[in-house]
Amino acid sequence: MAKQNVAEQFVDILVRAGVQRLYGVVGDSLNPVVDAIRRTDGIDWIQVRHEETAAFAAGAEAQISGRLAACAGSCGPGNLHLINGLYDAHRSMAPVLALASHIPSSEIGLGYFQETHPDQLFRECSHYSELISNPGQMPRLLHTAIQHAVGQGGVSVVSLPGDIAARPAPEQTAVTALVNSRPTVRPGDAEIDALVRMIDSADRVTLFCGSGTAGAHEEVMSFAERVKAPVGHALRGKEWIQYDNPYDVGMSGLLGYGAAYEATHECDLLLLLGTDFPYNAFLPDDVRIAQVDVRPERLGRRSRLDLAVWGDVRETLRCVIPRVRAKNDRRFLDRMLKKHAAILEGVVKAYTRKVDKHVPIHPEYVAAVLDELADDDAVFTVDTGMCNVWAARYLSPNGRRRIIGSFSHGSMANALPQAIGAQFTDPERQVVSMSGDGGFTMLMGDFLTLVQYDLPVKVVLFNNSSLGMVELEMLVGGMPSYGTTNKNPDFAAVARAAGAYGVRVEKPKQLAGALKDALRHRGPALVDIVTDPNALSIPPKISADMVTGFALSAGKIVLDGGVGRMVQMARSNLRNVPRP
Repeated sequence: MAKQNVAEQFVDILVRAGVQRLYGVVGDSLNPVVDAIRRTDGIDWIQVRHEETAAFAAGAEAQISGRLAACAGSCGPGNLHLINGLYDAHRSMAPVLALASHIPSSEIGLGYFQETHPDQLFRECSHYSELISNPGQMPRLLHTAIQHAVGQGGVSVVSLPGDIAARPAPEQTAVTALVNSRPTVRPGDAEIDALVRMIDSADRVTLFCGSGTAGAHEEVMSFAERVKAPVGHALRGKEWIQYDNPYDVGMSGLLGYGAAYEATHECDLLLLLGTDFPYNAFLPDDVRIAQVDVRPERLGRRSRLDLAVWGDVRETLRCVIPRVRAKNDRRFLDRMLKKHAAILEGVVKAYTRKVDKHVPIHPEYVAAVLDELADDDAVFTVDTGMCNVWAARYLSPNGRRRIIGSFSHGSMANALPQAIGAQFTDPERQVVSMSGDGGFTMLMGDFLTLVQYDLPVKVVLFNNSSLGMVELEMLVGGMPSYGTTNKNPDFAAVARAAGAYGVRVEKPKQLAGALKDALRHRGPALVDIVTDPNALSIPPKISADMVTGFALSAGKIVLDGGVGRMVQMARSNLRNVPRP
């Protein structure tokens, strides 16, 4: 048997770590690795049109599957294109291994063609970023990178010169075990005791939940019932906590709706559960706050804390629930549920008023119809900007659906690439990309990746010919919108020219049929929906200092625009409120 080279050993270790595909663009220094993949069973090379897409796709695959995913870029500009998607994966705690191939090792530091220093460039968006400068560093360095990505949840980057990749690999004297899951973290007894005392001494408890409540739905509901607490959530907590939740009071923040803001400000104890909610202006500063998080560096970095608890939300609540005294007074909970329902009843009118006749089409109406028609286990990938608004308010989680977006990094152009990674994870599962025209056109070339691999992703394109969120920011900042208008083609015609299914919708009565046909189509499809660029109304009281980039903060902001099926859930929850 011929001796392995470094590239072959690299690929074998990826396969053993559970990596099933490597997303990237082939080229020079990367060629030995791509050739090794060609000759290795159990792993595929996925050719994309832009390396940024490769990183976004790997991040989405990791979030959907829970396994290590991987991407690659060739030397210099090739791997540099990975950086935006890697930032997103890292901030989403998605375990991703990135291969940054490099110029010839003898030329590093000499200003060679396409020279960069990837081992330095990627340090801010990774737990681990190192250069293999000698074959003797293999396989230990790659093992270490994988352990960092999986164990800490995030990105690891390995820089590998092409000439090193082609050299003979060192002998592996023993097969090293690789981690493939993260442990649970139980808080110490002292923290549990302190948390129980705080809860028992409080009269009005509110829970505010983030993505760290994944897998803890049952425990959160049980705890909320025991202490009679309203439950709000951040955007990344929506898919994990909103469904089957009789204590739901909505979402806080820029995209917020319902009574979450009131519930977090009118309690006397706020419990932040698994959330790194960044907009501290929406958090109270005059109530007691305890935070539970598995990442200790996140404790207290958004708000003043009276108690910091390092642990998994599920494990922490399992320790706390049997020990806290059950509360019988529902008055605070019931008042928040009533307020939540009343608020939703008010804002939903903006969505229900003549939407079936409004041209251009209300984007709220599009999102609501899509929510009704999509599969119960669909994966939605959501572009940053106004698509975040529609997803936050109209997509109904149920414990089986997934909602993926650039919710922490806030990048444009994420939805289509993330849909690619999600679809490769399960070709039979329905994957819907909720794309804005601005984000879609930024990486539109990778619509061709859908066609090349016959991926049945459905792109629902909210086409308002503008950068809607940026226009909103300018408007609130007292500036006329400028540089935000897009001159767009007929995207459905573009899709058909590429070999996919494409349909354009300009009237509301065409919408449901067009979406049904696209969702039934066996291959890739695009529905180009001409939507109203003026769909978002601004509250009458809002100040210029409420805008900092994407983050509207520094006050209570509730944007009008409807809430879809959530109003029915709020009405249903009111049945739990005792009548006087």
